[in-house]
Amino acid sequence: MPVITEFLQYRMNGRTHIENITHAIQETLKLSRLQAGTLTVFVKHTTASVMIIEDEPGIRSDTTRIWDQLIPPDPHWSHNTTNPGEDNGHSHLRGQLQGPFVTVPFVNHALTLGTWQQIVLIDFDTRARTREIVLQMMGE
Repeated sequence: MPVITEFLQYRMNGRTHIENITHAIQETLKLSRLQAGTLTVFVKHTTASVMIIEDEPGIRSDTTRIWDQLIPPDPHWSHNTTNPGEDNGHSHLRGQLQGPFVTVPFVNHALTLGTWQQIVLIDFDTRARTREIVLQMMGE
């Protein structure tokens, strides 16, 4: 079974910035020429995550709000107090809870996402940075 690995990069703003990456993933899948299989989307950072959402402004706003309520920024997180100059303890905790990957089956060169499902990258860090995504496709 062939395995194809590709990389994508995104310039993110931090502070729960959400970027829809579905189109780029679908285009990369089409170029792979794989007909059917599974595709894993993995972000190589501990303060960012990938997830599947209904990508519309209200959900984006609600997503930011729920993360601020669940794990708020706090200078007293141990990560911040034991690492001088760090202010992103909450970013690491959010990344741990959300997780770094999603796996989606594909058929006929297309992701099998539901009508409203979109794959997004979410950056929890406190500053802008470039994020690297690994796409690994296995199939035939």
